Amino acid sequence: MGARVRNILQAKGHAVYSISPDSTVFEALEMLVDRNVGALLVIDDDRFLGIFSERDYARRVILKGRSSRETRISEIMTEHPITMSEEASIEDCMVKMTDKHIRHLPITDANNRLVGVISIGDVVKYIIDEQRSVIQSLEGYINGTHH
Repeated sequence: MGARVRNILQAKGHAVYSISPDSTVFEALEMLVDRNVGALLVIDDDRFLGIFSERDYARRVILKGRSSRETRISEIMTEHPITMSEEASIEDCMVKMTDKHIRHLPITDANNRLVGVISIGDVVKYIIDEQRSVIQSLEGYINGTHH
């Protein structure tokens, strides 16, 4: 059984940065910068409502001539975003993210509760680290230094 999304979450942590649907886009942008992330989950009373990303900002605020200080997150967020299970394979996540042109994927547990978010960068980093580990093992085997 290959690597699962839960392996990425174990490595990066389960931190979920969220914002209220009533917050302004400007407040969300400040949070994106402060947290150095590209997306925030929109949560109200423990209910997962959607996701707000840099892409939402570019397409639904800037290009529409809206004010980030007056526009509410609820007006421009992506509702009902695609989610994946923490038991999903990393390969399945890559395929889904590529096919749907999304860079952030909320992750749920077996009870459909939000347990984290992964980005395409997290997926790529995990795959590179895994390949590096395999290469080092093979080099050790070839050089006779494995144990």
